[in-house]
Amino acid sequence: MSSRKPPLRPVVWHPPRRPRGPVRGAAPAGLSPVRRLPLGASGPEDVRWDAAADRLLTGVADGRILSVDPAGGPPRTLAVTGGRPLGLCPLPDGRLLVCDAERGLLRLDPASGRTETLLGADGDPLWVCSNAVVAPDGAVYVSDASARFPLEHWMGDLLEHSGTGRLLRYELGAARPEVVLEGLQFANGVAVTGDGSSVVVAESGAYRLTRLWLTGPRAGRREVFADALPGFPDNLSTGPDGLVWVALAGPREPVLDLLHRSPPVLRRAVWALPSGLLPGPRPVVRLLALDAAGRVVRDLRRPERGYRMVTSVCVHAGRLYLGSLVESAVGMTELPGAV
Repeated sequence: MSSRKPPLRPVVWHPPRRPRGPVRGAAPAGLSPVRRLPLGASGPEDVRWDAAADRLLTGVADGRILSVDPAGGPPRTLAVTGGRPLGLCPLPDGRLLVCDAERGLLRLDPASGRTETLLGADGDPLWVCSNAVVAPDGAVYVSDASARFPLEHWMGDLLEHSGTGRLLRYELGAARPEVVLEGLQFANGVAVTGDGSSVVVAESGAYRLTRLWLTGPRAGRREVFADALPGFPDNLSTGPDGLVWVALAGPREPVLDLLHRSPPVLRRAVWALPSGLLPGPRPVVRLLALDAAGRVVRDLRRPERGYRMVTSVCVHAGRLYLGSLVESAVGMTELPGAV
């Protein structure tokens, strides 16, 4: 059942200059057509390759966690969370962390289909559990997207720009998590850099990636990893080559940037419109890959009306697997230059 929109409390913001063309310093390349792997369900928001079990995983809007056949066969249901699964994180012991926007951080045993709630029950501070990653020391870093807007009304958080997202650090078995970053603009994807030195979180509402140093003299320090991105960064993943891959759910929208700089009353008027009248992201697949220093080294894109709103990407065996908040299939395309 649809929930009522929360009232908008807009904050004036001056977005960074909108970049045009390829990201400076990156190697731009086109993508081959996206092949669809049908699921019979909508919204495979995150896709992950589970190396331990050698399979592709995703979660869909009806609450199921699916094992997806890259050859195009029917998917297999591993479990049903009873909520809305978003980010997935395979664990070395074969279990799976599931970020459920309604139920919190879950741990799933795919062999039995049983899930247990780690965070999100009994007053744990999670509002929209979005993504999780395990650091080299075994700690789990979890993004909490917004304390103001449920997933259904995610666009309200981007319009309001109040910055209520957070990054939590959680030791498995601990009673409660630790808030390590707050004031994030719709905290989304989370990844550990290939060298293990830092965790990176996507701030979708600020066109920015933020780094939290884990090791070395800067441990515990927060800084910008990449800024003024050409779109809305969503889920992150770390590729086999150590690059941090970013799915841009859509390109920057000049009208939205103008609204952020304008009097708040204009955004309230837009938010009052029926949800069906609010514009969605333009149909472009765009993926970035960054090295451990935050430099964009790959900029891949394709106008793709057959696969919209790409919210995740993972690399495996020379292919890119794509997820989407709105599609009914996982996307698959070739990684340019792969041998």
